[in-house]
Amino acid sequence: MSKAIGMIEYKTVSSGITATDMMVKTSDVDIIEAQTVCPGKYISIITGELSAVRAAVDNAKNTFDMQLIDSFVLGNPDESIFPAIIGTTSVEDINALGVIETFDAAQIIVAADNAVKTSEVKLIEIRVARGMCGKSYCMLTGEVAAVQAAIDRAKDVIMPSGMLLDSTVIARPDKKLIDKIL
Repeated sequence: MSKAIGMIEYKTVSSGITATDMMVKTSDVDIIEAQTVCPGKYISIITGELSAVRAAVDNAKNTFDMQLIDSFVLGNPDESIFPAIIGTTSVEDINALGVIETFDAAQIIVAADNAVKTSEVKLIEIRVARGMCGKSYCMLTGEVAAVQAAIDRAKDVIMPSGMLLDSTVIARPDKKLIDKIL
């Protein structure tokens, strides 16, 4: 068994809270984040052994399927995902800046995981639907070619869901911008 991360995203707060309660009562999982996000949706991100996370997410999806927006389960997520979600990453230098943006919350975490597994990049932040009308984004850094490869892979992963909004790669962003991001 391996460490995993899973997420549910619901249209309503009441369904999301009830589903989250059900997930932690029926499976041995821990909550990374559970909260209301714009525009009145509810997300829960859980972690634990792969089988427990899969069972918890599947149970929540099947019980509250009419209110479900999206969900995922990732086995063996890159360890940098966790601090990027909770905003505790430490980045000293930004050579190139990559940004990818989605219409929903779930797809950005899947995209970020794929991006960091594609090339040698470092996550700066994964902003999950807070203060953005339900949209989400991920920022990462590394050498220009590595950042471009990571963003291209993330776009390829998101494209089939229809949730890709936009992306960019900036070589050598200005220090004034870097100071605001970090």
